[in-house]
Order: sequence, then structure tokens, then C-alpha cells
Amino acid sequence: MSVSVSILASGSRGNCAVVASSTTRILVDAGISCRETFKRIKASGEDPRALSAILITHEHADHVYGLATLTRKLGIPLFMTGATHQVWAKAIRDATGERPEVGQLELFASGRNFQVGDISVTPFTIPHDAADPVGFTFRAEGVKIGLATDLGYIPASVRNHLQGCDLLVIESNHDVEMLRVGPYPWMVKQRVMSRVGHLSNDALAEFFSGDYDGSATYVVLAHLSEHNNLPELARKAAEKALGARRTLLQNRVLLAQQAEPMEAIRL
Repeated sequence: MSVSVSILASGSRGNCAVVASSTTRILVDAGISCRETFKRIKASGEDPRALSAILITHEHADHVYGLATLTRKLGIPLFMTGATHQVWAKAIRDATGERPEVGQLELFASGRNFQVGDISVTPFTIPHDAADPVGFTFRAEGVKIGLATDLGYIPASVRNHLQGCDLLVIESNHDVEMLRVGPYPWMVKQRVMSRVGHLSNDALAEFFSGDYDGSATYVVLAHLSEHNNLPELARKAAEKALGARRTLLQNRVLLAQQAEPMEAIRL
């Protein structure tokens, strides 16, 4: 028996991960091409056609880029909120003139648990500029996994959902000073720094030093900006904030990457 998380891609050019138990494999987001998704799953020694379902956090392109092709090829259940599906389906119709082919659409509501195989899933609302964005916690075989990226800040509701995680995947998108002096237009900078934008290294560090319960064996820093962050800055801020808590339940800090998949984390 084992539970694992494989982060296939993480960043502004595409996000995709696999959460797996002994009998169930869930693809979380589909922000890279179908071909690249298959390639990265196979590179990890798994069969992409063994996936049980696809879950979507929100409709932005870096989370759904390969979704239409994946759903058509795999024919497995697709889980998303009603508002997310409406916006995504409209974008596909506008681009191709056709409705996306979804064999089995399962609509869920934030805050209401649902089951995929032997994995219990809890979606929760996150503050981001999308139709109905969510993070997830997953429970299977006595293990809890939390996933929260694409959020402008960490409200109390999100903090509550992330308590007691054995593995935590959380955003550390940008260094504030790098963003301020970087190449993005001012309007984009304002969006990223807003309360419906992306979480900075400093904002995550504040969470780690204050409200985080220190329960995770592994902490994965995700959705790092390639233009407005550096892996060493994100890691340093997180490790400093975690401080002595890292000696309690380890809280080993790992960094998800854009260009290649992480080695599977097994619990």
C-alpha cells in the first residue's frame, strides 16, 4: 500500500500532477499537451491509460491546455465546477467551433467532498481571478495531501483545509522585488501581486512562520515564476520561515519544476 504524488509540470507554461493510491490514479490539471503528459507519465514508469479521472482547479490555459485532447483520448471522468466548465467549454467553442468531447462530466461544488476510487477529494475555494478556482485535499490509506496554487493570499478557510497534511504542494510564485523591477507590464505586475493573483515567497514564508501547523513530511514549492523568481530564493525563504519546525516532522522542502517531472513522492 502506498500513496504518491508525481508533479509532471509546474509553472506559468503548464501545470499537471498525478495523485495516486494503490488502486486509483488522478490527473490534477492538464496544462501541458496530451503528448507531453503521456511522455512524462511514461517516463515515471506509469501507464497514462491507467488514469482513473481528471480533476481541474480552474480554466486558465496553463491548467487546461491539453485537456480537450486528453479527455477525448482517455474517455475517463472529468471533474470540474460548473462555472469552470462553462468558461472552458465556451473557450473551446470559440477556438474550434465545436463543443469539447467529454465522455463523463462530473460537476462538483467547492466544500463538498466526493470520491474517486478509494481517494476522498475535498475541493475548497481559493482567491484567484478565475471563474470558480479551487484547491484540493486528497485522503487515501491514512494519508492527507494538500494542493493549493494560484492564490493571491491564504485566507483562514484555506489554512483550515491545509491542516494535518502529510504532503503539502503550495505556491511560491514570485520574489516581490524581482517582480517589481522585472519585464512584465505594470498591469500584469499589479494582477500578480493582487489578492486574486499569485502567492509570493514572502507571503508563503509568513504562512509558514505563523499559521502553518508543521505537519507535512514534504513541502513542495510550486508554480515558481521563470521571470520573477529564483529557486534558491524560494527555497531560502521557505526554509528560514519553517525554522525549527523542520526538525519535528521533517518538512523537507522540494521544488517543482516546469521543464521536467519531479521524482514521485511516496508516503
